[in-house]
Amino acid sequence: MTAFADGEIGVDNLTILCELRSVNHRYSDVGVKLPERLRFAEADVRRLVADKLKRGKIECTLSYKKQPGSQSFNIHTETLQKLLAATAEIETQMANPQAFSALDVLLFPGVQQEAETDKEALQEKIICLLNATLDKLLETRAREGAQLAILLTDRCEKIGQLVEAAHQRMPEVLNNLRAKLVARVTELVSEPNYDRLEQELVLLAQKLDVAEELDRLRTHVAEVLRALKQKEPIGRRLDFLMQEMNREANTLGSKSADREMTQISIDLKVLIEQMREQIQNIE
Repeated sequence: MTAFADGEIGVDNLTILCELRSVNHRYSDVGVKLPERLRFAEADVRRLVADKLKRGKIECTLSYKKQPGSQSFNIHTETLQKLLAATAEIETQMANPQAFSALDVLLFPGVQQEAETDKEALQEKIICLLNATLDKLLETRAREGAQLAILLTDRCEKIGQLVEAAHQRMPEVLNNLRAKLVARVTELVSEPNYDRLEQELVLLAQKLDVAEELDRLRTHVAEVLRALKQKEPIGRRLDFLMQEMNREANTLGSKSADREMTQISIDLKVLIEQMREQIQNIE
């Protein structure tokens, strides 16, 4: 389900920032991006995100910035001395050595030394921040989920109406089929065997009977509506129900004996496909 949330928290002289992005995905796919300084918390971050978000492609990004007024420069003396000694030796080999400033030296990797951070305290703050950001993301997803539930409920009602229309249409379909066959046989045979004709009509009616398919569609619709009221993850269950409903709609179409039943089957499959696309957004 598509959603975004962010947050920040202060610890020592740092501000930790967290961003969470969620997009549609059939399964759970958690990606974590951390700077090297926060890498030690990756396993806990990944586990916490996976525990709270069961479906979707989730991107969690943590970063940090130094708080205003907290900038300080700690010089690694040993590295500085080695750098200056190496520079002096190189200059003796150069015809026209170039002067360099103290700022050039300061920018050399390893000359500046960051103060040590209490990793335990930092990790505690990271988890606190992540929990708060996850709660915001879940609130956003819940609002979107409520809208999706309304859309799916509406389509379930329309499917129920089509199922009822197919149920009411079936006796007329069989009567029309019987009349056509009787007329055709009477046209071709001067003395038709009506007993045999009735037996064939009974067999044909059994082949065209869609009562089971309609009953299963009713059951699946009821299960979808029941699932939408649950608080636990239902996305994969709804995926399965859409597959089953589509199978019943296909069977209904293959058994259809007139234009109206064929149209009902097509309308059912359109509604089911619309639901299937929306269900990809549901955890």
